[in-house]
Amino acid sequence: MKSSLNSWEQSSKAVLENVNSKEVGLSEADAKLRLETNGPNILSQAKKQSHIVKFLKQFADIMILILLVAGIVSIVFKEYVDGAIILAIVVINAIIGFFQEYKAEKSLENLKKLTTSQAKVLRDGEVKKINCSDIVVGDIVILEAGDIVPADIRLIETAMLKCDESSLTGESEPTLKNPDAISKKNCGLADRTNMAYSSSVVVYGRGVGVVVATGMDTEIGKIANILKETEKNATPLQKSLKTVGKMITVIVLIVAVVIFLIEFLKNPNSSLLDAFMTAVAVAVAAIPESLPTVVTIIMAMGVGKLAKRGAIIKKLHAVETLGCCEIICSDKTGTITKNQMTVKKLSYNQKTFDEINIERSKEFEMLQNIFVLCNDSVSSKKKFLGDPTETALCDYAFGLGFNKQKLDEQNPRIFEIPFDSKRKIMSCVCDRNGKTTMYSKGGVDEILNICSHALIDGQVVQLNDNIKQQILEINNQFTNVALRVLAGAYKPCFGFDDHEEENMIYVGLAGMIDPPRDEVEVAVKKCGEAGMRAVMITGDHKSTALSIAKSVGIATKSSEVLTGAQIDMMSDEVFLEKLKKVSVFARVSPENKVRIVEGFKKLGKVVAMTGDGVNDAPSLKKANIGVGMGITGTDVTKEVADMILTDDSFSTIVIAVEEGRKVYTNIQKTVGFLFTTNVCEVLAMLICIIAFPEMTFLLPVQILFINFISDSFPAIALGVEPAEKDIMQTPPRDAKKSLFSGGNGIKIIVMALIQAGLVVCAFIIGKHFGGNMVASSMAFYTLNLIQALYILCARTNSSIFKTNLFQNKWLLGAVGFNILMTLILIFTPLGKILGLVSLSWDRWLIVIGLASLIIVFDEIYKLIRKSIRKSDN
Repeated sequence: MKSSLNSWEQSSKAVLENVNSKEVGLSEADAKLRLETNGPNILSQAKKQSHIVKFLKQFADIMILILLVAGIVSIVFKEYVDGAIILAIVVINAIIGFFQEYKAEKSLENLKKLTTSQAKVLRDGEVKKINCSDIVVGDIVILEAGDIVPADIRLIETAMLKCDESSLTGESEPTLKNPDAISKKNCGLADRTNMAYSSSVVVYGRGVGVVVATGMDTEIGKIANILKETEKNATPLQKSLKTVGKMITVIVLIVAVVIFLIEFLKNPNSSLLDAFMTAVAVAVAAIPESLPTVVTIIMAMGVGKLAKRGAIIKKLHAVETLGCCEIICSDKTGTITKNQMTVKKLSYNQKTFDEINIERSKEFEMLQNIFVLCNDSVSSKKKFLGDPTETALCDYAFGLGFNKQKLDEQNPRIFEIPFDSKRKIMSCVCDRNGKTTMYSKGGVDEILNICSHALIDGQVVQLNDNIKQQILEINNQFTNVALRVLAGAYKPCFGFDDHEEENMIYVGLAGMIDPPRDEVEVAVKKCGEAGMRAVMITGDHKSTALSIAKSVGIATKSSEVLTGAQIDMMSDEVFLEKLKKVSVFARVSPENKVRIVEGFKKLGKVVAMTGDGVNDAPSLKKANIGVGMGITGTDVTKEVADMILTDDSFSTIVIAVEEGRKVYTNIQKTVGFLFTTNVCEVLAMLICIIAFPEMTFLLPVQILFINFISDSFPAIALGVEPAEKDIMQTPPRDAKKSLFSGGNGIKIIVMALIQAGLVVCAFIIGKHFGGNMVASSMAFYTLNLIQALYILCARTNSSIFKTNLFQNKWLLGAVGFNILMTLILIFTPLGKILGLVSLSWDRWLIVIGLASLIIVFDEIYKLIRKSIRKSDN
């Protein structure tokens, strides 16, 4: 089905006819048929690489290419066994790499599906939230501030609707929309004021429109058609690893050249091929070429776990950043609290009532009318959808006999001024039988500022200082018990153009409670133990904010609270000093939020910031980790966020931080293990080549075999290692420090030297007992067994005797695989093919004894390290 090419030129009625739709929306059956016929509302993606191309790309690495050359050269020189083994290892590594990459991509694709945007549409006359990809031509879409327009829409109704279309038109100012047809010919995008285009952002007001184009037929789709190819950016951690990898490659190539020269010079009559193969084997063994892929897999697995626990990570780098989070700036409503607002108290006629024991009067009736009519909630299946505060007001009024749907029909809205975070007021003008009335609801101070009179005991009286003071005292009573307070006012309008928020008549107050989530207090305590600060930022009154903060342990006294007005009056120097002590920010503006985040960052802190409204987007972008709300969050905040909470809970952020710390720690353990074992191999070979030039330490295929069985699988197994018990009892890591910080680099060097020493000892003992072949075999098995045992040590920063060795089944599988391959070498002809000889039981005891010493040395090192840290503290 195709809509008119010039929807903006026609009346909304004509457009509805063109797309065969109605103002009540499509039926589910019709929408399903259109979706099947025309396809989903998505932009076509860049063409994916085929599996064959992805597999071939596994060979596009300098070390793999060297191996391929080495294998081919071996075969050319009729070293068929060596050549076949080398090529087999290269192919097997390529297959493993391919499946690792495939699995990582699949994980990320599944996570993308979880972050799908949604839109409100009318289907079968009901307001429903559906995935934007399921929107079809003819759908009636409801737009509100904070929404990203899901398709090209011809507007039918607007109420102060403004859209930011800068991405399409280049216009920096939002465009005010209206539903009138445009007669101007050749009308440019920026002048089509009755259209809302896909990917533009609703920054103000509300609107309703019919979809006239989806997917690649939209204006943004036409642009996407030109720019299909996008470059995939590496994460900061991957870039760091790549830099380290290049540095190591240069060093190892130098070492390889040195070994080649030594091998050749010690026996000029030997084959150049032997020297070349030895150098290549050392180079390949020394470089952890699987590390970048393994790191991606570890992060992807962490991201997958978080998705199951309510935190969707949109960008992989957010996982590593979470590990060094120091400040969590959290919104109050829905994140620290349950987001289940309930009316608990009312005030009118200068009296207070609880939610049940009310006194019906003219003031009570008017107050309910204000709260129901000046309200954007919509009814759906006997429930109200919309802002939690507004739905609470409607639920309460409905229980007392005030039917919103009927009241809206009797008092159609003809004008409105939507709520915004600066004014803190919403107003609308309704018409009832030709008589127009303005209704306003908002913050107590803001409503009082626009009122000149008050409705008391059935009379409209002058709003004097005495009445104001009584109202403010009642407001304080409400806020002191953590109630959120809204005030209501009205005024008869003189004509249809009387839309100014002034000379209003105050009516009364409603006090609502949104209780803290049960799990937040424990989560806040956990933050403190982990060296993080929980900071609450809210638009609520100071006393309300403090009351909630006290109940969950964020603050204890009023000196820890700062208001937006106070922030505005402070210099940067004073403000930064305050940030060190203040944990609650009340009555803040969007500008205040940005300044708070920037302030913490100036203090050198890594900041996570939560938000749900369109006004939160700037502060989320400024934060190191932007956290969007999955339930109450607008499309804009979800778009800019690094992480989305599917349950909107503060405790989920703490869970995410814990997982982020675990992921980074496991990556650090993986780096430590791979570099230790690889450096060990190079050191052992250098020592033996220099000390025993007449002998062969290890054959190239033996080194390659060890590298094959002790590289990728153990590294991935370390990536799923459970978190250390004290992971949330330590301060956040310094974001500026590398993977080799915290003693990791020193440990790599020390343990590599110890491992190399043990392997060389095995070689020397073997030389003494039975010559070169026995020495090489003992060194080979010792090196292999050391690496199998060392992974058990590398899995924890504490003693392995204090941990459950059976907790990580993947790691046990990796060790088991290593032992199984060793047994195959011992009991099958494969050992002879690799140049190994059988060992007597006494020599096996020496091999096992030397290899087992790695556990002893690791335990000693951990004890020394622990005592040094204690003395430093």
